[in-house]
Amino acid sequence: MTATPPVAPTRPHVWERPTGPAEDPWAWMRDKDDPELIAYLHAENAYADEFFAADGRAELVDGLYEEIKSRVQETDLSVPVRHGGWWYVTRTIEGEAYPVFCRSRDEAALQEAGPAAPATVMLDCNVEAAGHEYFDVNAVEPSPDHSLIAWSFDPDGSEKYTVRVRDLVTGRDLPDTLTDVISWAGIAWSAPDADGATWLFYARPDEQMRPHEIWRHRLGSDPADDVLVMSEPDERFFIGVESTRSEKWLIISSNAKTSGEAHVIPTDDPTAAPRLVRERAEDVEYGIDDWGDRFVVVTNLDAPDFRVMTAPHDAPEDWTELIAHEPGRRITGAEPFADHLVIHEWNAAQPRVRVLGRGGTLTALDFGAEPHDIELGANPEWTSTSVRVTYQSLTTPSSVYDHDLVSGERRLRKQTPTPGVDLSRYTATRLWATTADGVEVPVDVVHHVDTPIDGTAPCVVYGYGSYEMSMPPWFSVGRISLLDRGGVWALAHPRGGGELGRSWYLDGKLLNKRNTFTDTLAIADHLVATGYGDGSRLAIRGGSAGGLLVGACITMQPARFASAVAEVPFVDIVATMSDPSLPLTVTEWEEWGDPRVEPYASYMLSYSPYDNTVASGAATWPALYVTAGLNDPRVSVHEPAKWVARLRSLGAGVARPLVLKTEMGAGHAGPTSRYEAWRDEARTLAFLLTTL
Repeated sequence: MTATPPVAPTRPHVWERPTGPAEDPWAWMRDKDDPELIAYLHAENAYADEFFAADGRAELVDGLYEEIKSRVQETDLSVPVRHGGWWYVTRTIEGEAYPVFCRSRDEAALQEAGPAAPATVMLDCNVEAAGHEYFDVNAVEPSPDHSLIAWSFDPDGSEKYTVRVRDLVTGRDLPDTLTDVISWAGIAWSAPDADGATWLFYARPDEQMRPHEIWRHRLGSDPADDVLVMSEPDERFFIGVESTRSEKWLIISSNAKTSGEAHVIPTDDPTAAPRLVRERAEDVEYGIDDWGDRFVVVTNLDAPDFRVMTAPHDAPEDWTELIAHEPGRRITGAEPFADHLVIHEWNAAQPRVRVLGRGGTLTALDFGAEPHDIELGANPEWTSTSVRVTYQSLTTPSSVYDHDLVSGERRLRKQTPTPGVDLSRYTATRLWATTADGVEVPVDVVHHVDTPIDGTAPCVVYGYGSYEMSMPPWFSVGRISLLDRGGVWALAHPRGGGELGRSWYLDGKLLNKRNTFTDTLAIADHLVATGYGDGSRLAIRGGSAGGLLVGACITMQPARFASAVAEVPFVDIVATMSDPSLPLTVTEWEEWGDPRVEPYASYMLSYSPYDNTVASGAATWPALYVTAGLNDPRVSVHEPAKWVARLRSLGAGVARPLVLKTEMGAGHAGPTSRYEAWRDEARTLAFLLTTL
């Protein structure tokens, strides 16, 4: 490769911090509209393009892309979901980048004809995405009578959605158009009110992109006349709206990282004032749903790993225990059916589903010992006597099961096709690594059956470890390209996630955050010591807070890894968390701390990748592939950009590659086209394969 690496301009800037003044000549990059920043990002993209075009990498990327594509049945149909007398499906079509949402009255015809089944098109995202480089459809919500859908789209990755309402008889959108909506915070329909009017409830953001208001729109009216239902003034809290599974209540929830409260509104009285369930209290969380004759509440009140309570409709603040707390068994949700309650939880670092009947019998669904994921699928029918779950593992593609809640019979409805893949050629297992402080940390490992576990294989460690987000194993057709070439892939479960209960999270946040990184480093050492990885051919990968994990690990031990992939990495943590004007900063203080004061100032500085990127690591930095999104509202583009600029100024990219790729028309999640997403993954795999 002959291209000269870009050099980012510098401008004098000094941060005044409790730890002392800190020079930051790339602080100017916080202005994403600065022409010099745009020019620098374009220069880095051109350099990245040259890197992937040189030394046979273009052919490798093309080959990997074709491998990924060959393992996908491009024309496919999802398992039909019954809702309101209709069977809803999602169709994909070979050559088309986006899904098509359809429905039919005839389930048998859908099942028999498969991908070619006749069905009424509700929303063809390929048509809607025409002319857009990026196009994300977030909500597709049928109205109570199933004559309409409310759907939302984001054309640039900013996560500000526009909501339209489509008449499913005519196929045309109504004049109702709602803008600047945070649809991931919920879109909910009311039932017709006393005047026969139907209302849509939705959330809007403040300047920091925090959903802080719930609004009500009367269908057919001017959006300028929409009514503010509730606002959330506390900057630590997000507000959201949803309907219960019974469709009898609307729930408005305000949640911070470790506390929250909810209000309820009858769906048939949508203009009624919201009723408070129970007033918020510090470190008390709860979520609520309707079980027909009473509410169901999942809460950590006097139960660190949560328990299930019930409450009368006329006294929702009066809670009675239904399922007791058990230390280490983290209850994450309870989904009510007319005659059953389906519980999702994490137990022994493994997701699990249990079913509680009205009579009190509690039964766990057994899916075997291999590390796997089990999630509740689409279950919109309140009176259904079966629950749909989705299973996948490191060696098994996503598989949809219907579990009969009465007989216990389980029926496989569909396993995602993987053409040309012999799934029996891969094997997965769980290992436990011991940290310096004596904690056992789980890691799930997958490899080809022919790969020798003798310390000679290249190995990729993937991690996240924040926000109490548990990372279940998932199947990846792209990963197979790594495994087929003799690589080992490992999913780390460090403290900071929720895999082993609330204490696992608390031991990896705030002033315990370094445990997340040292746990991952211990896992890397364990993989080498047990022969799963070659110590000279070890890589680490993660995105967002997982990108922070990558950055922290390679600045703590730059010689440990030969290669690293940091996707939209949160690496400038001290500066970002010191600025309340930036998106989401205030809400994040409960996760990371406020570096404007001690002891957080010193502690966060001790692991901040940007601040700990210093000249002493230049000789041993791994090869590094960094990605960013210009319109990213979660990790602003300046974080990865200025980190790469600092790395280059200290000599990174000379001995080993340093590549920055920015999506100029996208946000946090990268490309929305499935074909572009596959090519994006092909580039990442090519980087790992050529640098390991």
